[in-house]
Amino acid sequence: MSQQSSKQQPDYRVPVSTRIRERLKGAQRRFHANDNIADFIEPGELDELLDEVEGKMREVLQSLVIDTDSDHNTQDTARRVAKMYLNEVFRGRYVAQPAVTEFPNAERLNELMIVGPITVRSACSHHLCPIIGRLWIGVMPNEHSNLIGLSKYARIAEWVMNRPQIQEEAVIQLANTLQEKMSPDGLAIVMEADHFCMHWRGVKDSNSQMVNSVMRGVFLTNPDLRREFLSLLPKK
Repeated sequence: MSQQSSKQQPDYRVPVSTRIRERLKGAQRRFHANDNIADFIEPGELDELLDEVEGKMREVLQSLVIDTDSDHNTQDTARRVAKMYLNEVFRGRYVAQPAVTEFPNAERLNELMIVGPITVRSACSHHLCPIIGRLWIGVMPNEHSNLIGLSKYARIAEWVMNRPQIQEEAVIQLANTLQEKMSPDGLAIVMEADHFCMHWRGVKDSNSQMVNSVMRGVFLTNPDLRREFLSLLPKK
């Protein structure tokens, strides 16, 4: 008699979103819009989820009274939107953190480093409208810090931002991720962004931007260092 696998086989009659949600609940893990849930998605389930979201999006278009059967412009819109959400604009929810090579601070660098501007794209979690902006990262390493390659800052920023977000929380998430990776003496992030939930709807103000910052470690305790960082950012 063959030994049965101890791992319970998924019931494919149950929607894949329900299976993933039950795993999250069983582990008592939060799954807010800006949380990463990659650890709870099994191989092949993203393709299933794509099909499920496509079906739901087709129902949304029908509820908007759009004749997707005869309108050649919207016949494939449900599939395109599902792929956009899962594989692009919300990708940071569904895939693991990108691999980042860390190397020791062999030369014991302890001078201010600034990376930016890094172009970032996200979506407002209130209306799913685009957020497009730039950010700058300042790092004050110490002899025990891990250093990462220049392009990896952009990769990590993209992974964090590609989720439904509010800007205030997104910058904190990015700071937490970099702090954990590098353990520097100080970390500073400034982000400025256009929010299309203001440009496109609501007050329809096309000139407003949101700018916010996070300061950690010596950037909080040393005002001279904080001023140096801010003074080196390009002026409008």
